[in-house]
Amino acid sequence: MHSPESGSGPADSARIDPAPGPDGDSVIDRETGSEAGAEIGENYRDAVLSGQRWEGRRFVRCDFTDADLRELTTAGCTFDHCDFTRTDLGESAHRSTAFRTCTFDRTMLGNVSWAGCSLLGSVFVDCGLLRTITLSDCDLTLVSLAGGVLRGTNLSGMRLREANLTGTDLRSANLREADLTGATLSGTRLTDADLRGARLDTRALTAADLTGTHVDVDIAVRYAAAHGLIVH
Repeated sequence: MHSPESGSGPADSARIDPAPGPDGDSVIDRETGSEAGAEIGENYRDAVLSGQRWEGRRFVRCDFTDADLRELTTAGCTFDHCDFTRTDLGESAHRSTAFRTCTFDRTMLGNVSWAGCSLLGSVFVDCGLLRTITLSDCDLTLVSLAGGVLRGTNLSGMRLREANLTGTDLRSANLREADLTGATLSGTRLTDADLRGARLDTRALTAADLTGTHVDVDIAVRYAAAHGLIVH
């Protein structure tokens, strides 16, 4: 079990310090292809790191399984291919942080907030309390939320390009101005959801539950055309 000291982690002494390049930025490690200074493949399983504040830290293929990260605050951090299986991230807050191709399996996400974050390609499986999360100006491109419960969630203006929303419960969700281009909507529950101004492939809507869904005229016309109707 790791120390809850802020910034502490396994093998800190072995961590590579960033080597500035000619432009003052960190350079890339030629062997790993990762940015120098990143914590690569570290084991944080069962770590107790609750209530910490992390800024500018980088994690690559790190294992946070069963870790206690409750009330963690991050700013400008990067997590690439990290595993958050059964991790407690409840009440945590993340600003301008990237969780790219990460796994959230049975992760506790009650009242988590993401602001200006990227969740590109991450997968959420059996995560409870998803509907309590707060998202603002986030990129959810290629994210998998299949079967997730996001009822009543505010996703307005969100980027959900090519997201997997198969069977996702989005009843009463606010998806105004969201970018759903290429998203999979098979069995998606959109009852009473607001899709006005959203960008999407209307043919994909034919596989969704649209009872009481709010749409604008443009979407309605294109949806009708997708069903073979001729609109005059």
